[in-house]
Parts: sequence; structure tokens; C-alpha cells
Amino acid sequence: MPQIPPIPSFRGRGKADGPLPRIPVPTARAIIDCAVYVEGERLPGRNTPAEGLATVRERGAGFVWVGLHTPDQHQMAEIAGVFGLHELPVEDAVHARQRPKLERYDDDLFLVLRTVKYVEHDLHAVSEIVETGEIMVFVGREFVVTVRHGEHTGLTGVRRELEANPQQLALGPGAVLHAIADHVVDSYISVTQEIESDVEEMEEEVFTPRSRLAVESIYQLKREVVELRRAVNPLALPLQVLSRGTDLPVPKEVRRYLRDVADHHTAVAERISDFDDALSSLINAALAKVTVQQNTDMRKISSWVAIAAVPTMTAGIYGMNFDFMPELHWKYGYLMVWIIILTICGGLLYTLRRNNWL
Repeated sequence: MPQIPPIPSFRGRGKADGPLPRIPVPTARAIIDCAVYVEGERLPGRNTPAEGLATVRERGAGFVWVGLHTPDQHQMAEIAGVFGLHELPVEDAVHARQRPKLERYDDDLFLVLRTVKYVEHDLHAVSEIVETGEIMVFVGREFVVTVRHGEHTGLTGVRRELEANPQQLALGPGAVLHAIADHVVDSYISVTQEIESDVEEMEEEVFTPRSRLAVESIYQLKREVVELRRAVNPLALPLQVLSRGTDLPVPKEVRRYLRDVADHHTAVAERISDFDDALSSLINAALAKVTVQQNTDMRKISSWVAIAAVPTMTAGIYGMNFDFMPELHWKYGYLMVWIIILTICGGLLYTLRRNNWL
């Protein structure tokens, strides 16, 4: 009778033989849009990044714009191979959490922008107020690659506005770079307007008598303003370099628009600095208000303790076990003691209220 070979067991696989290999996700899953633009017009049809770049080189004009959302290392490596991107910015684009910066690799530019979004919240609640994300932009003579991290960093509206303005889009990849920077700085302006409303509401609340605003809410808003400042302020230098750098692959007309973006960014940075100073003053005012309230409470407590000390002292004296004490066996001694106690307590109550201690 032939022997049946044992069935191999897969129990414990991944411990002795190592982890199972990870199946790479197709790059198309990370691509939001890929289009070829020639003379400001979008060419019809859908292309892969390689096909789009081949079309541009075949025509000898135009550029391809590829939009990615949270690509992994494998997907970003494939895009880098198509456009010849340097490995250092490619690594930054995968891992994110970068400071705003501008780097140049030969004829290519790599710009990092931090995006912000205002989160609706209750003024008295301690919760997240500013949500941040990132947009990385690779700019070459024949391409633009945008990498987004975060759910509020969509660029669909920017693409549509550019496509509706072929004259602007005809300026090339630099026009896309300007449009994205302008979109991000405009979002800074919107967020700072919302933060300004919160600061004004907190100022009114703090200086309102008997308000219930907790100091923790002011601390939370100040922390969010600090996060906003870290996202916004470092972008000043990249915008200055882009608007003034004549040796960069950015058309002169685009640099003029970028100077306007830089001016708006400077105004936003100044407002954020004002928010920080105002919140610091509010914290000092709120703490002073708490201190005054504590002093008032302590005066009230001390006043009632002083009033209660009179009957306590009297009861302590007459609670002693002595035979020879004044009025101990007098018929009206008990009544007289109460009259004296109430008289002294009433006098203290009148005096303390007259001096605004009670």
C-alpha cells in the first residue's frame, strides 16, 4: 500500500521563515490626476506618467502634471524613475513631516509647503483647532509632480482654475508652482481670520465679570497658534528665493506673481505674531483674574472663620470642668452667654460687610 506524503503545515509561518512579502500597491492607486498641457490647453485622453512625458518630448512643447496622494516608497520610486527625480527629495516626499523649504537639484526644483485647516470647535472646549498637512512640488522643464499628505490638501480646484485660464497655464510648470503657493497662502489667510475671531471672543470673555472661560482654553489656542506659526513662517525664505531668483527655471512673469504671494505671506506671518502676543497677554489677564478671585474667596472664608471663632471660644471656655466660674449657677447665665455671642458675631458681620469682605 503506497504511503501518503504528509501535508505540509503552514502554522507558525512568519515567525520561523520571516514575514510574508508585502505585495506592492500599483502606482495608479496613488495618482489622482495625470494630464499633458500644451500651450495652456489640456490634451484629451488619459495617460500614465511615462506616456505623458513621452508625449511632451515628442511634441517638443508643453509639460505633464502628475498629482499624487500619500504615495508609498514603491510608488514614489516608480515616479522618480520616470522623471529622473533625485533620491533625497523623493525620500522626503514619502515620509512627509518636513519643514517648508526650497531645494534645487540641477534644473529641478523641490518645494515643500505646509497646509493648514481651521477646525470648528467650542470656545470653552480644549480640542484641536488647526489641522496641518503637506504638499510637495517637483518642478522641471517638462513636468510638475505634486505629492499631497492630508485630507484637506486637495488641488482639484487649483487645476480647474488653471485650466480655465490657458494664458496663465501657458507659462509652463512655473505657473502651476505659483498657483499652488498662492492657494496655500490664501488658506493661511482664511485660517488666520478664523483665529482672529476666536482671539477677539476670548478677549471679550476674559474681561467680562464672572465669566466661565477656563485658562486651559487659552493655552490650547496658544498652542495651536504656535503650530500655525511653525507651518507658516518658514515658507518666507522659499518664497523670497522664488520671487527674486533669476537663475531659477521660473519665468519672469511668474516671479512677479510670486512676489505678490510673498507679500501676502508676510502679512499673515505678522498677524500670527500679533495673535501670539495677544494670547500671552490674555493668559496673564486670566491668571490675574483667577488670583483676584482666590483672594476674594480667601477673605470670605477668613471672615466666616472669625465669626465662628466667637461661639467656639465661648463653648471651649464653658466646657471646662470647673466649679467656680462666673455665672455658672446663675439663672440667666445661659441666656446672657447667647446674647453676648450673637452681639459679637453681629458686630463682626456688620464690620466685615462694611469693608467688603463679605
